[in-house]
Amino acid sequence: MVFVSITRLHLRSLRFLPQFFWFSFLSSRQAKRSTGNLRAKFLRDGNAGYWTLTSWKDEASMRAFMMSGAHRRVMPKLLDWCDEAALAHWEQETPELPPWSEGHRKMVAVGRTSKVRNPSSAQQAQQIPAPKL
Repeated sequence: MVFVSITRLHLRSLRFLPQFFWFSFLSSRQAKRSTGNLRAKFLRDGNAGYWTLTSWKDEASMRAFMMSGAHRRVMPKLLDWCDEAALAHWEQETPELPPWSEGHRKMVAVGRTSKVRNPSSAQQAQQIPAPKL
């Protein structure tokens, strides 16, 4: 089985955008180069949501990536930078990544919101907007 992870972030202010873009670049490069990463894609949607969708050999590979490098350095900053954050994980047979609409459906069905210090009303209501392509 393949382990799949999807995340969605929304920045609470444009002032965080330069640092967010820099760490997004570093983290996406790190993910693609990480041991156990099978596929990775990224999306900035029309609602200013930032999505990641990755498949991994196993959960341990994903966690090793998550807890190292640029990704580990940026995670604490997201508590203040974001007003919305959500994630979901599931297992599937193939490493192929689903379309964004299917990823969103999975996130709503089996995902959860993540802690942020300044939650939006959508975050407080645990609503996860669909990606606007």
